[in-house]
Formats: sequence, C-alpha cells, structure tokens
Amino acid sequence: MNYDCLIIDDEKMLADSTAEYFNLFGVKTAALYSASECLEFLRQNTAGLLLLDINLGDASGFELCRKLREKTRIPILFISARTSDDDVIAALNIGGDDYIQKPCSLSVLLAKVRVVLRRFGSETKTGYSDGWLTVDFSSRQISVDGKNIHLTALEFRLLSYLMQRENRVVSKQELFEEVWKDKFTGDGTLNVHIRKIREAIEREPGEPAYIRTVWGDGYRFCGGPR
Repeated sequence: MNYDCLIIDDEKMLADSTAEYFNLFGVKTAALYSASECLEFLRQNTAGLLLLDINLGDASGFELCRKLREKTRIPILFISARTSDDDVIAALNIGGDDYIQKPCSLSVLLAKVRVVLRRFGSETKTGYSDGWLTVDFSSRQISVDGKNIHLTALEFRLLSYLMQRENRVVSKQELFEEVWKDKFTGDGTLNVHIRKIREAIEREPGEPAYIRTVWGDGYRFCGGPR
C-alpha cells in the first residue's frame, strides 16, 4: 500500500495524533514506534517521506537512517527534541534531508511535509536514465541502447511502478492491487508480463539486472549507473 508519510516515533500518543492530523488534511499517513517495525512495514508498503525521531526504543534514528540509505533515496526528515548542533550535523551527514526541532506545531509540520512531497513527487515522475535504459514517465517513451521500444500500457505501468520504488521489494499482492487494481490477479499473469518487460529492457533477460525476483516476496527494480 502507498502512503504519503510514515512517522517513526516511540512516543506512541504523539505519533498517533500527528498521523491523525495529517490524515484529516488529506496526507495519507501511518505511525510506527520502532526501527524494526519501520523496516518490516517498508517491505510491504511504500511512503513518500519519513518523519523520523532520533530516540527509538530498539535503535537510534541515526542507525535506522543509515540502514535505509543503503537501499532507498526516500526523503527522511528528522524530528527531535534534541537541539545540539552535533545532532543536526550528524542527521544531515548520514542522509537526512532536514532536521525539525520539537515542539513544532502540527500546521507547520504539515506544511513542511507537503513541500517535500510536492518536490519529491515531481522528481519521481520525470523519468529514468542510466545510459542503456531511458524511460520518460510522462510521454511513456522508452529507449534501450538508443533504440525506441514498445510496451503495452499495462507493461509500462508495471515497469514505472517498480522504477519509482527503486531498490524496494514490491510484493506481488501490491502489484496486483496498485497496477492491476485487482487483488485476485494470478501469479501466472504477472510472471508473463515481467518476462516480456525483461525481454525488452535487459541485456541478458535470463539473468536480469534491472527487475530481480526476490523469492517468496516479489520483485525489486535495481537501477544501473547514472
């Protein structure tokens, strides 16, 4: 499932009230309370940005940010009552996109979140290019090694959905619900479309570098060099 914002904060009441406020104003938000919950959640869901506290019950927000940065570029906004310059510098140096000090009014926090969502959303819709594969999401044009190729509308939606969640494992069920809009689509249908996309974009379709199968979970799009 897709969320606009994911809040990770061990202060359960604060996290829940913030998520409730965001949802009230149309920003689809979920609240979690530990690093392990966050990692598990992102195996099956996606989010436009993370609001991440530094002090978590089972790990620090810094540790979680480092782990996430190994496989995703999702915007991470640290939010913490800690005011030390060292904390701010550390948060930004390990991959945080901003540092917000508590207390912060919900209206101001919501405004900051919306700004990041607009900026990140426009970036993700632009396209993809690595020298071999180029995809323009708006015009739906695809070229491989400089040659234009054609995918069906469904195949293009499937490819672009995986691309915009680069390096995240996307479950088959999520693809059925978000691409097909049908939770009862069968594995065989999905496998056929994945095979056709691989034949169109991969150098070696039998040993795919872009769309990799994660057995028991789903698929992951792995980008090439920019």
